[in-house]
Amino acid sequence: MTYEILLFVGGVGVLYFGAEWLVRGASRLAASLGVSPIVVGLTVVSMGTSAPELVISVVASLGGSPDLAVGNVMGSNLANVGLVLGISAILRPLRVSTKIVTREVGVMVLITALLLPIIWDLHIDRFEGALLVTMLVLYLTYVYRSSKKEDPEESGEYAEHRKETDGLSFRALARDIGFICLGVTGLVLGAFVITESALALAEAMGVSELVIGLTLVSVGTSLPELATCAVAALRDEADIAVGNILGSNIFNITFVLGITSIVSPLSFSSEVLRFEYLAVMAITVMMVLIVRHRLVIRRREGFALLGAYVFLLAFALG
Repeated sequence: MTYEILLFVGGVGVLYFGAEWLVRGASRLAASLGVSPIVVGLTVVSMGTSAPELVISVVASLGGSPDLAVGNVMGSNLANVGLVLGISAILRPLRVSTKIVTREVGVMVLITALLLPIIWDLHIDRFEGALLVTMLVLYLTYVYRSSKKEDPEESGEYAEHRKETDGLSFRALARDIGFICLGVTGLVLGAFVITESALALAEAMGVSELVIGLTLVSVGTSLPELATCAVAALRDEADIAVGNILGSNIFNITFVLGITSIVSPLSFSSEVLRFEYLAVMAITVMMVLIVRHRLVIRRREGFALLGAYVFLLAFALG
């Protein structure tokens, strides 16, 4: 089992750098094309940090492990709010000052709620996957239109994710596309290694694929979010930290589950509906209550989120 553990850790490392390269290349390319900094921060960065979940879920689904694919998404959303946001707030209280983040909270709650009727029959077919992707398209359209009304201060804060660019020169274009290709390659290789090692660990430990997806795999794929948010928190850029988490959770449901079920329809165990979904909804509601009553996530609330993550994870594991 030691070999599988080392393989899993190595896969997480490859996955992390793949996501980093993808975000870097996509952010620079988007900036070269004149895309708004806020759009880059809430879409390209969120999509990049959700890319590991997408690749792992697709690989797992195609490999006949739908429980691992769905458990990965549910566990990641749970870890993003409870583990990642909790640790970020503990490192430094997060003062949320922009209307962008409060808007994202509402969208995350709505999309999480709309997921319930889709998974009620323990199956996501291609049509339902297309509906999820349609939600994402509507969300991105809304973000794009809203970005035209952004405040200069908000634009400046999100511009950190845009990076320095050299315009649309051939050299800059080749560099950005190169980073994107390296990132995608890293994601695919990392996802394959993690999936294979996770399945081997599940068999060796005598636990289900759903449990492995909800714990080891989801925490591993949440590392990009943790790195992004921890750095943003320490730099006192709370809106980026919180916005990245909310955007990533939105992408996980619409983008990851949507694309995965289009590629290969998902049929999963009833535990997803009875435990995992309820845990994700509970921590989502907790997030709403924290942000709604005061636009700051204090250290004690960070500890509360972290504690809720541990409790809800134990609940989800049955």
